[in-house]
Amino acid sequence: MLNIADTLHKWCREARPFGLATVVHVSGSAPLPVGTALAVDTDGTAVGSISGGCVEAAVYELGRHVLAHGGPPTRARFGYADDDAFAVGLTCGGEIEVLVQRVDPAAEPHLVAALEAVLAGHPTAVAHVVDGPDEFVGRTLHVPDEGPHDGTLGEESEDRAVVSHARALLRAGRTARIEVGGDADTCPERLSVLVHTHAPRPRMLIFGAVDFASALSQAGHFLGFSVTVCDARPAFTTPARFPYADEVVVDWPHRYLRDAEVDARTAVCVLTHDAKFDIPLLRLALTLPVGYVGAMGSRRTHEHRIDLLQEAGVTQDQLVRLHSPIGLDIGARTPEETAISITAEIIAHANRGTGRPLSHGTGPIHRPARALPGLATAV
Repeated sequence: MLNIADTLHKWCREARPFGLATVVHVSGSAPLPVGTALAVDTDGTAVGSISGGCVEAAVYELGRHVLAHGGPPTRARFGYADDDAFAVGLTCGGEIEVLVQRVDPAAEPHLVAALEAVLAGHPTAVAHVVDGPDEFVGRTLHVPDEGPHDGTLGEESEDRAVVSHARALLRAGRTARIEVGGDADTCPERLSVLVHTHAPRPRMLIFGAVDFASALSQAGHFLGFSVTVCDARPAFTTPARFPYADEVVVDWPHRYLRDAEVDARTAVCVLTHDAKFDIPLLRLALTLPVGYVGAMGSRRTHEHRIDLLQEAGVTQDQLVRLHSPIGLDIGARTPEETAISITAEIIAHANRGTGRPLSHGTGPIHRPARALPGLATAV
């Protein structure tokens, strides 16, 4: 629904009810992703799209019917029509499932707050129950990037479970359908929840155009980061050497970082091995509101680096934030193995993981995801 946040916000501010059709499942080839929505108001005005045109008319009529007559949310499936080229169906050959419901803004003030946050550019998630017991389907929950959630799905246990998943997806900047409940550890009711998120991809800033950076940029790309590789040496810092990076920058690392857009989901990985780059860069990075700062080097390099940072005025509280030597101890030797070691530490840090083998622990495998500050991956 966040694809039409501006119009929905206007309607909500005017307390204007509307019919909302949301793509909740996609199989095969479909023109638009899960979470895309179409809405229609009492005047018959429509906004948004759920199929790029081929089933819009049918969904529009469903939206008007639900808006006029109320009742519980209804589902409709649309797929390719083999027998009749003019029948309602997806000519692309895929299938979509659409949830159509009436939304009364007066009954859901938290939805107004969520839409306002989206329009203001703040990371925001809206958890939307799309399957489960009838009394839950259609309910929404506003999950901001930090602070308490707004609204309720009915029970504290349901809210707690959904908020945990929603915050993890928000950190990753992903809209996805999740399954929660049905067991004593979370909540008694089994719910299928579509989490709509508004957030840019988290950034991974890699400093040092070395072989390890090439492997790390590929791993970061795989995990859903927007990857930047930066080095002051133009001979080594080329797009051809880093095909998985979204951005390759020739600049002094600390100068680039000084002007870079960062947030609590940003991972800063320093692989330069050179004090003239490392010290000014880390001195700056440790003062910024980023989620992770790591630096590569041996134990001896690390100890020398700490001495230099302290001489440069870095405080003990700031040094505590530094992950050095970078990565988890998995016995990594090659650039590819080292990239896994580094990304594993980033994931563990974001999710409060211990890095220990799961076979050595007890209790639930998945702990509640924390709110920002933190990092995100798309896994």
